[in-house]
Amino acid sequence: MLGMVVCDPCERKAKVLIWVLGLVVGSLCSGFVEAVDQQRSSSTLVSCGANSSLVVDGRRWIGDSNPENGNLTLSLTGVVAVSSELSGDSAKGTLYGSARVFENPSNYTIRGVHGDCFLRLHFCPFSFDGRSMNESRFGVVADGMRLMTEYNVRDEILNRNSRSRDSGGNNSSYLIKEYFLSVVSGELVIEFLPSEGSNAFVNAIEVIPAVNKLFRGSLSKVGGNAPSLNVSGRGMETLYRLDVGGPGIKPSEDSDLWRTWEADTGYMINAVAGSEVKNSSNISYASTNDSSSAPLLLYESAKTISNAQVLEKRINMSWKLFVDPDFDYLVRLHFCELQYEQPNERNFRIYVNNRTAADNYDIYVQAGGKNRAYHQDYMDTVPAKLNTLWIQLGPETATSAAATDALLNGLEVFKLSRNGNLASIDRFSFPSSPNEESKAITLWLAIGVGAASVVILAVIAALLFLFCKRRRRHLADHKDNAPGWRPLFLHGAITHSTANAKGTTTGKSQNGSVQSARIGRRFTIAEIKTATKNFDEGMVIGFGGFGKVYRGEIEDGVLVAIKRAHPQSQQGLAEFETEIEMLSKLRHRHLVSLIGFCEENNEMILVYECMGNGTLRSHLFGYDLPPLSWKQRLEVCIGAARGLHYLHTGADGGIIHRDVKTTNILLDEDFVAKMSDFGLSKTGPALDRTHVSTAVKGSFGYLDPEYFRRQQLTEKSDVYSFGVVLFEVVCARAVIDPSLPKDQINLAEWALRWQQERSLEVIIDPRLRGKYSPQSMEKFGEIAEKCLADEGRNRPTMGDVLWHLEYSLQLHEAWLLVSATETQDRGRNNEPLSDELS
Repeated sequence: MLGMVVCDPCERKAKVLIWVLGLVVGSLCSGFVEAVDQQRSSSTLVSCGANSSLVVDGRRWIGDSNPENGNLTLSLTGVVAVSSELSGDSAKGTLYGSARVFENPSNYTIRGVHGDCFLRLHFCPFSFDGRSMNESRFGVVADGMRLMTEYNVRDEILNRNSRSRDSGGNNSSYLIKEYFLSVVSGELVIEFLPSEGSNAFVNAIEVIPAVNKLFRGSLSKVGGNAPSLNVSGRGMETLYRLDVGGPGIKPSEDSDLWRTWEADTGYMINAVAGSEVKNSSNISYASTNDSSSAPLLLYESAKTISNAQVLEKRINMSWKLFVDPDFDYLVRLHFCELQYEQPNERNFRIYVNNRTAADNYDIYVQAGGKNRAYHQDYMDTVPAKLNTLWIQLGPETATSAAATDALLNGLEVFKLSRNGNLASIDRFSFPSSPNEESKAITLWLAIGVGAASVVILAVIAALLFLFCKRRRRHLADHKDNAPGWRPLFLHGAITHSTANAKGTTTGKSQNGSVQSARIGRRFTIAEIKTATKNFDEGMVIGFGGFGKVYRGEIEDGVLVAIKRAHPQSQQGLAEFETEIEMLSKLRHRHLVSLIGFCEENNEMILVYECMGNGTLRSHLFGYDLPPLSWKQRLEVCIGAARGLHYLHTGADGGIIHRDVKTTNILLDEDFVAKMSDFGLSKTGPALDRTHVSTAVKGSFGYLDPEYFRRQQLTEKSDVYSFGVVLFEVVCARAVIDPSLPKDQINLAEWALRWQQERSLEVIIDPRLRGKYSPQSMEKFGEIAEKCLADEGRNRPTMGDVLWHLEYSLQLHEAWLLVSATETQDRGRNNEPLSDELS
């Protein structure tokens, strides 16, 4: 009883204590939920040009003309533009169906913005009232930070769509620009500054507060001794946000920050260098600092170097990202170890712009265990003359770890502001000192420099005029000095001496060497327009970075292919000039011939012989064309090999094609094969050198892995690519096909495995079955296998390849003869023979 008397008060006290603790915990949880709700409610979503609210993806957007939107004001109303085509399309179309257009400087002021936040500007150009937003050029300043200058939305959309098509993605008609700002004044002012004679526009604005500190502390630049740079409070622009190994993450899947994570495949130099791994169980953040850096969904997938899935076991995973020059960049890598249970089981190296950012990197150690998500930041500066940022993860050779393959879950790249500027082109720089004397000095200096520039330009113009008049009198009509293609003679690619009766020219190139039989006929623009029916779109037979290729007909009914360089496109300028230079000195039956050129009206047009049967690829797969017989395929391969052999041996130092593939092997009306497209070609190494050091260029699936690793180009790089072509010819399938099972995606790897097992007949084009000589196919497979040797020194020369292909053809022709004889002996002379025997 005494015990009961004593325990009752204790029990009551315990219950009271538990109740109090429950209130405290409940209050804390309620406070956390309230903070999250406050973060949600403090987001500002503006539908520009709308007078009512919209709900898109579950979020409510307030019209900027809506009185309900009390925390937002607009200095000048501008013009409200509405698109009937977009407004009823979809939820996105509803948001982008209206816009606010400014013909004079104007600004939005959003009150109640404190601390770090994401600012997203949405642009979707359309036509209204006879005007088009595609021509708009303007600048944007937010919280005193210059975000854009002389910006054209259409150009950016076209650039992104071009990269998207290259990577197999879809086109987009809208653009979202995202910035990270630290607002201290309590209000965010967003200014839109139309360029002279133009206007500015915006479809929607997002301001999303960042509750946790996403960017903090100081970072040192990769590979340098520069002092650490504090990134806290620094203005940034989001350039890339990639879901590595995953299909991408929608904004609605990214907690309260509504970020878009794009699939990374289109940015990888070699997509098959990384294999996808997934694990969606028990993933958590390594620390609270990582909880807002990315959604947990990002860490459920990754890419890792898989020795069984790449051509070379020690190849890197590489991402090439285009950026603005002369800025600092923050590179954020997201990691989560999904496979190994102990430290020192995975070690690798991290490279940023070809400099080591980290070696002997162990995700397990850094994160504190398996399935622990965290991020690592690096900083680097892209020099003024470069526009690419390379991120590479590769094996750690000096380690005892069980595995040296790398792993990556996500990748972000942020451009850091410099002197209050994030715009890639800053045309509005003013002296920072208000001192009138310094202004006067600056003014006089500017006048002096300007006057000197005028004098220098006048002298140069006079000399250029005299030079042009002497070289070609009719150039006096070319007075257009607008930017674009420069006249051909300024490149030294085509000489301008008088054409002889046969249409060829002789003269000196820019370096003074005499070259005969250069590009022969000089066409007038009128002749080109007549041949192409005034550049009729129905005459287009191909596209490229330089522009379009038209089918044309010149006098006497001669069919030609006409390549017209786009005056505003700089993408293929170097390649275009290289092709001119190469074809000016190359003549061979198995190389496409250049007939002439046209350079009137600032055009750059080349005229080639027309190849009536198109590309080799079109006759292998993807087109409704009759299949080539095995004899035809052998003859095509032999012709292409002869063309490449001539390139490698027929000119001083030899020429390396560098882009051998089935789309660059063309067939004339008699199915004679000819190599084409010399835009990437390089002159071979000097006698005292073994290779040419150059940046990696070529086509995925055909690229020599040794060249990719070392950036050392040799003739054996063409041999490797030609080996891939040989397997493509026999299998009649794409060299890279992501729709196939993982072990079949890369044709070179897949076919090589079957060939090494001496079972190539299992995977050959079904249309060839029973119609080829087994001995011929065996010899063909052997030479293709040798072409794909890992090291260039173990590959045959193109002369050796040519000999083996000709021998393979002889074996097949002997088999055809024997088969025809056996058919006759069986008394079936009156029966039609197969295609191979006819």
